[in-house]
Amino acid sequence: MNPYFDKSELKKFGEIGKNVPHLAEKFFDWYNEVFKDGALSEREKALIALAVAHATQCPYCIDAYTTACLEKGSDLDQMTEAVHVASAIKGGACLIHGVQMRGHAERLGM
Repeated sequence: MNPYFDKSELKKFGEIGKNVPHLAEKFFDWYNEVFKDGALSEREKALIALAVAHATQCPYCIDAYTTACLEKGSDLDQMTEAVHVASAIKGGACLIHGVQMRGHAERLGM
């Protein structure tokens, strides 16, 4: 069985511009600028990226930003807490749609 998620694919990410190099170049320029130290440190940005990776459920990003977090000095407690923050936000976003569901049901007279 060949799994859909193949860890070796992550190493090929740079090839996304194979057919449209000018767009890939713009993306990578922007991406690299985003992750530089600024108002947030590179370590803080890596933690945010790790949380977003979990919220979007991207296994490639989870691997990449787990590595980045560790390289930038985060520990497993900080990383786990970031994942819990993402989970809480995602869970709350799901639950608030229950209000929308109730409103729709009420408008239908249910």
